[in-house]
Amino acid sequence: MTIKHLAASVAASAIIASPAFAEVDFSGETIEWVIPFSETGGSAKWANFFAPLLSEELPGNPTVVVKFMPGAGSTKGANWFQEQEHEDGTLLFGTSGSTQFPYLLDDPRVRYEYSDWNPVMASGTGGVAYLNPEDGEKFDGSANNLKDIDFIYGSQGATRLDLVPLLAWQMLGMNVEPVFGIKGRGDGRLMFERGEATIDYQTSSGYLGASADLVEQGKAVPMMTWGALNEDGEIVRDPTFPDIPTFKEVCEATEGCETSGKAWDAWKAFFIAGFPVQKIAFLPQGTPQEVIDTYTAAFDAVRNRDDFPQIAAKRVGKYDVFVGEGAKKATQAGTTVSPEAKAFVTNWLQEAYGVSLN
Repeated sequence: MTIKHLAASVAASAIIASPAFAEVDFSGETIEWVIPFSETGGSAKWANFFAPLLSEELPGNPTVVVKFMPGAGSTKGANWFQEQEHEDGTLLFGTSGSTQFPYLLDDPRVRYEYSDWNPVMASGTGGVAYLNPEDGEKFDGSANNLKDIDFIYGSQGATRLDLVPLLAWQMLGMNVEPVFGIKGRGDGRLMFERGEATIDYQTSSGYLGASADLVEQGKAVPMMTWGALNEDGEIVRDPTFPDIPTFKEVCEATEGCETSGKAWDAWKAFFIAGFPVQKIAFLPQGTPQEVIDTYTAAFDAVRNRDDFPQIAAKRVGKYDVFVGEGAKKATQAGTTVSPEAKAFVTNWLQEAYGVSLN
């Protein structure tokens, strides 16, 4: 599904209030929004941004508390959520591309099935890669002067969302050694701040929340974004970071990097699966339709607030927010890649990192 088709389907999915909403009342309740990452990363900032807004729009104005369940690159929390069933509508779960990618790659640790869950909101994001000041001085819009440098990168795992930057850096001919096992991208940023890593990337909310300060302090130099998709499915500059070149631009300027062929097609496929609909909020199995409709209406009210574009731009970036049928279609787009892209990445993981998913 192209972003054009996705946007069109969302536009056609108008949210109409119905009497069923009045039957759901969360007065005096606490909603637990579980995030399967650490409290330092972009998913934490995303959920903490939406939580108080959701509280204002749900009937009864319940308290929405964000809780964290990090482990195994988010599969620990996702496997836990798979076992949960509806009780009273007070459990919400948030995923990221790092939850979607193991599912897409048939990781044997995955015991969850997206089709069992009920998506009520999905939102896109972007990502920014950046360098330490010393190496940043050598960056000229291409990676030509970076190929002889040995970089260290704090990674959640090669089958997580990190495969997007790891594959991009390899396509640029850079030597980036990942240190696997961190629990969230915020932990990778902390490694960078301590000098234990020399290159890093953050999703937009994580970058806006902390990494941008490093840039302002002269402690980091932006290298590139992953970009965004226009209506024709082409990669263009990220609307949140219009002054930073995309990976496509850097690749085009770098000797030996190609923006066509199997590697590019695979990278773009996983970028699309991981970023334009990167973060998704779910209700558990068995949730009654009236509860799903209530959450859908609440998130729809959030995205239609007069001040939403302004406050979102500062906290999570300028990206689409999908609800209702739009959230379902977004989830489908984010959990589907072609067999060719999957085969390429599976082989690359084995060759580059010795990671076998068979």
